[in-house]
Amino acid sequence: MLDANLKGQLKSYLANITQPIELVASLDEGAKSRELKELLNEIAELSDHVSVTTGNAPRKPSFMIRRVGTDIGVTFAGIPMGHEFTSLVLALLQVGGHPSKAAQDLIEQVKGLDGDYAFETYFSLSCQNCPDVVQALNLMSVLNPRISHVAIDGGLFKDEVDARKIMAVPTIFLNGEPFGQGRMELEQIVAKIDSGAEARAAEKIKRQDPFEVLVVGGGPAGAAAAIYAARKGIRTGVAAERFGGQVLDTMDIENFISVSRTEGPKLASALEAHVKDYDVEIMNLQKAAKLIPAKSEGGYHEVVLENGASLKGRTVILSTGARWRQMGVPGEDEYKNKGVAYCPHCDGPLFKGKRVAVIGGGNSGVEAAIDLAGIVAHVTLIEYDSQLRADAVLQRKLASLPNVKIITSAMTTQVNGNGEKVTGLSYKDRNHGTEHDVELEGIFVQIGLVPNTEWLKDAIALSPRGEIEIDVRGETSQPGIFAAGDCTTVPYKQIVIAMGAGSTAGLSAFDYLIRLPAADEVEAQAA
Repeated sequence: MLDANLKGQLKSYLANITQPIELVASLDEGAKSRELKELLNEIAELSDHVSVTTGNAPRKPSFMIRRVGTDIGVTFAGIPMGHEFTSLVLALLQVGGHPSKAAQDLIEQVKGLDGDYAFETYFSLSCQNCPDVVQALNLMSVLNPRISHVAIDGGLFKDEVDARKIMAVPTIFLNGEPFGQGRMELEQIVAKIDSGAEARAAEKIKRQDPFEVLVVGGGPAGAAAAIYAARKGIRTGVAAERFGGQVLDTMDIENFISVSRTEGPKLASALEAHVKDYDVEIMNLQKAAKLIPAKSEGGYHEVVLENGASLKGRTVILSTGARWRQMGVPGEDEYKNKGVAYCPHCDGPLFKGKRVAVIGGGNSGVEAAIDLAGIVAHVTLIEYDSQLRADAVLQRKLASLPNVKIITSAMTTQVNGNGEKVTGLSYKDRNHGTEHDVELEGIFVQIGLVPNTEWLKDAIALSPRGEIEIDVRGETSQPGIFAAGDCTTVPYKQIVIAMGAGSTAGLSAFDYLIRLPAADEVEAQAA
């Protein structure tokens, strides 16, 4: 199961185990059980602190990583390879007594949770969003004896997936009831079950002194802006709905110059670590609701958050990014995560052997169709334009696949379902005006991005598409307010371009500040 290089790396990690652990395997006679047994034995051979024993859990194959002589442990139903191999390694270390790198106040918050929480998470091995959820819940189960967690490979336990009507991963159940879907970090999960967390966070933010540079958004643009501002030695803060932004939902990144290939979550983690190298106040899980520009140049701009708290800055850099564009047709919202999906890498394995559609003929849509064609029974690609817009090499690859049908000049008009899940879609032929129905089980929407700027209306100038209008320095229509990244009128929405734009905005904000009179002079003039 493990090659020599991987064994060497794992052995070095397992040297950090301080307390003995046992791998309690529940197996049957199937091939996957044999694979799991081989993996567990290989792990045990790499450390004297690890042993393998036999269990009889209802899910087979599965195994529990348990601290010997205690109830502390985590359970995997399936074989956690692929994206989940890191989750396995972390679980081995944390159950074995190696401390987590999570913030100490967050660790104490988990330890103090009062109640019994039995979590189950369904994941797929190709899902780049699943490990964050699995790792967060695993850590919680190690820190608090009243919390348990089972991570379940949905591709291996299809009967459960069908019975629970799971059509998107990660999907989390708490005490047998649906708890959440999609990427969630430790802070988000804890905040959702700790009723007082939001109020405490708001009170903490209210005590913040004004910033010289306040960055709103934690994606590539926001991270770059914060770093360039902080390097100037000025008080810098970042308020982000989720640090990393849309990069967290990106699978393969192959055009980030100097790095041949990386993955979105890995890059997002590196961005956050780099920002933390500087004296930057990071306020995560904070969504902006309103921008109040300063009344006079050099005064403080105010950003009101959804939790009621507000932050002030002499300059503000807006880098709120963008989100997947929805079709806006009847049935889309009703069947979201019930057949309507936006991440083919995450949710594609759940549609193995089924019929799906991909909406959109750009690079994202064609790449999604190519990926899905290797998993599902049939793919119908629907494009509004008269021709596909993807790169020629992608179009040639798509055309070579036998289980793909391409429909152009087609406008999707409705998502059809039976009340529980998607059963098909309807589209209109734009050339002839005829209506058509397609029977299928899944719809993957890949039609571009929408800037996250609704909260900025009437505060700064926006383009007809809702993008923040900026000049070459990243300045907006309001002096002292800058913007960068996918939420702006910059013509290309790429990670490397967002980073450059964020750096420009950070330097422009500093340049703006050094030309202002001192803060006390500004306040005196305003009075």
